[in-house]
This record gives sequence, C-alpha cells and structure tokens, in this order.
Amino acid sequence: MKLWVKSVLGFLALSACAATPYSTPEQRIERAAPLSYALPPMKVFSGVHRLPARRSNVSVARDFLDLSFQLESGRPLPRFTRFEGPVTVRVTGDAPPSLGPDLARLLQRLRNEAGIPIRRAPTSQNASITIDVIPRKQLQGLVPDAACFVAPGVSDWAGYKRNRNAPLLDWTRLETRDQLAIFIPGDVAPQEIRDCLHEELAQALGPLNDLYRLSDSIFNDDNFQTVLTSFDMLILRTYYSPDLYNGMSQAQVAARLPAILARLNPEGGATGIPRGSQRSKTWDQAVRNALNPGSESRRRLTAARNAVRIATDNNWQDGRLAFSLYLQGRFSIGREPGQALSSFLRADQIFRARPGSELQSAHVAMQLAAFALRAGQARTALDMVNANLEPVKRAENAALLATLLMIKAEALELLGQADEAQSVRLDSLGWARYGFGSDAEVRERAGDIAALAPGKTRVQ
Repeated sequence: MKLWVKSVLGFLALSACAATPYSTPEQRIERAAPLSYALPPMKVFSGVHRLPARRSNVSVARDFLDLSFQLESGRPLPRFTRFEGPVTVRVTGDAPPSLGPDLARLLQRLRNEAGIPIRRAPTSQNASITIDVIPRKQLQGLVPDAACFVAPGVSDWAGYKRNRNAPLLDWTRLETRDQLAIFIPGDVAPQEIRDCLHEELAQALGPLNDLYRLSDSIFNDDNFQTVLTSFDMLILRTYYSPDLYNGMSQAQVAARLPAILARLNPEGGATGIPRGSQRSKTWDQAVRNALNPGSESRRRLTAARNAVRIATDNNWQDGRLAFSLYLQGRFSIGREPGQALSSFLRADQIFRARPGSELQSAHVAMQLAAFALRAGQARTALDMVNANLEPVKRAENAALLATLLMIKAEALELLGQADEAQSVRLDSLGWARYGFGSDAEVRERAGDIAALAPGKTRVQ
C-alpha cells in the first residue's frame, strides 16, 4: 500500500463524525457565492489512451453468453440477433452541437475497434438505427425511469408511442435486427448525451443485458464506465464475427465462441465455457431501488443498506459489496456522515484490491477527498486527487474530472498556492461545462466544492 494511502486512511478513520462533505441532490448545504467571472470554453476529450481488455477467454465467453441471451429484466432471449451487412445511423430531432462530434468519434471507434461497418446517413434517408433527440420531459413523461433507451421495430417517437404495448417492441420476438430507434434527451449536459450514445448504440448493435460483475464494461448498470471500453469492443467484435448469424441458439453460439475468441483475443488463453457466477435477484432489486432517482432519499438509503446486508450475508467480497457500500455512503452523506465515511473507506479497500477497478476507486477517492478538504486536511485531499486523475481521464468522465479538479483547486488555495489554484480552477470549469452542461449548474457545483474549505465563504 502506498504511504499516502496509509496516512489518508488513518486520518479519515478518525474523522468519521466530520461535517457533511459536500452537497447532494437530496440535501443542499451552505454554498460559496457564485463565480463572478466568465466561464472558460468547454473542454472535450481526444486521443485518449485505453487499456487493453485483460481477460481470459474463459471469462469473456461466459460474459458474452450472459449478456447476449437475457434481458435486463431477467427474461431469456431465445435466439441470437444482430444486424447483417452495413449499418447506417441517422439523427432526427433537435440535436445539440456536441452530439455530432461525439457520434462521429463513436462510429469511428466502432469501425476501427469492433470491425462493424457502420456510418452516419443523412437525416432524410431511412437508416438501420435512428437516433431521435427529444426533450427530457417528453421522454420521461412516458418512460419515467429511463435517461435514454433503445427500441426495436420503430424509427421515431411517434412510432414508439403507437406500438408501446404491441409485440413489435418485444425483444424476445425479434429474429433479426433491421430497424431500431434510440431515444435521447437533447436538453441535458453534453456528457449525458454522449453517455447515452455509447450505451444505447452498443445495445442496439449487440448485447441487451447488463451485469454488475463487469467492472470494466459499459454493460453494467452501476454507471461507473460511461464510454465503451476495450472489453466492450471485444464483445461487439465477437458479436459481428462471420462465424455467428441470426437465429443461433445459446448452445450453438457457445460451441463457436472458443475458436472465435482464440482468434480475436489470443492473449486470453484457454477457452472453455465456465459456469455463471452467483446472482441474487433481491440484491439486484435493492440496487435498482437505490439508483432510482424518483425515490425519496431515505428510501434510497434504505435500499442501499439492504444491498450491503445481502452482499454481506452472501459473503461476497467483490465489486458487488464495494458498490453496495459506495451507494450506502452516497445516500448517508446528508444524514449520517459517520456512516458515509466508514462506507467509503470499506469500499475503497475492496476496489483498490481488485485489478481493473481504478475508475471505481477514483469515484470513492473523490468522496474521501471531499471529507479531507472539509476537515482542513488540504495535503491529504491534494494527494488523493492527484493519485486518481489518470483513470478518470482514460474513462473520459468530465463531470468526475471537474469535481476532482475543483477539490484540488481549493486544497491548493488552503496551502497558499493561489496562482496554481486559480489555474486548476479554470481547468476544472472547462471540463465542468461538458460534464454538467448549463452555466448555472457549473457555477452551482463550483460553489458546492468551494464551500467545503474551512472558512471559505466565496469564490474569488
């Protein structure tokens, strides 16, 4: 363990009764005055270095089958389906300026990394996949729990509403993919729009299921990974292997996976098909309840505590327990900061012990750094932020990056490094414009973080 980690854990363990570290949607705290100067231009990611998928083909094959032959609801899919031939994508509706460049980058990655022949088509032409951009209120008025979603057999919102309860929209009846629609809100932050593009386009092309055990995948409802990873591209490349075709059964696909993966992932070694991992429907439901933004905060905390209890009772010592603790920490902040801190500390220990969980550790580190800043431990907060910036950049999470940099700026100011603090603060605001969207939201988040620093009443 790194020396700074030891000192951080030692300090934070003694600070469990510290004040609320930062505001949450459930409970706002005092806030520094709004920024008085103009915001810098929005920053965007480009040329990000991604780590390769370090997986045995045994585990990849298991994950592929579990992802491909079951829906998120648990309903089995009777057959394998995908697009055949070139795939076209068009955009309709009121698309914001950020959508075009983000979609172009994604389509290029799908061509280069997954080998899928996919391109953008003009709005006036029919396409395999239509991305229909609509207002968030309109989308959630019909599907309240969805930030965005994909549906088969339709090409626009009107078609979806007409056929909402019809067999046309039933994925289990699908025999081949030829026409799908993705519905995305256009009046949200650029990062949220990009995240929807990645998740829904990946599901339109490939697997329809999500698995909490996949720490390095977007096919996971924990929302840590928000852009397609190297593992995801391997799954999609396998999906479009010439050795697979529409209508195959799970057994038929399983029989062909060893040879396919030996070719696509030669570093993966042996290719037998292992048994699936233990799964708990009660834990899945507890997590879904905790993540439901429409629920009252106390109910979300209760659900997170249930998830921790279920994981503990099952003696899980993996990412499921860590994620449960992370959720318990998040929803305890405004009510029981002591429990929040202890939950984050336990989650941090589990995530750091698991290879490939660097991004998850960074999410926890942001919470712990906020506690340290609130307690006036500027050096501790600074060290934690600096140690976790790289995985956040690799994951292209501008919202998390902006928050970490805001904490860093306040820590530097406490240490008397005002010029560097202002430089980092401006950097954070550029990323915040992509991650949080509106100027008002950016200024509000900056005020939240500024209010953490002891004695800080306004942002200069």
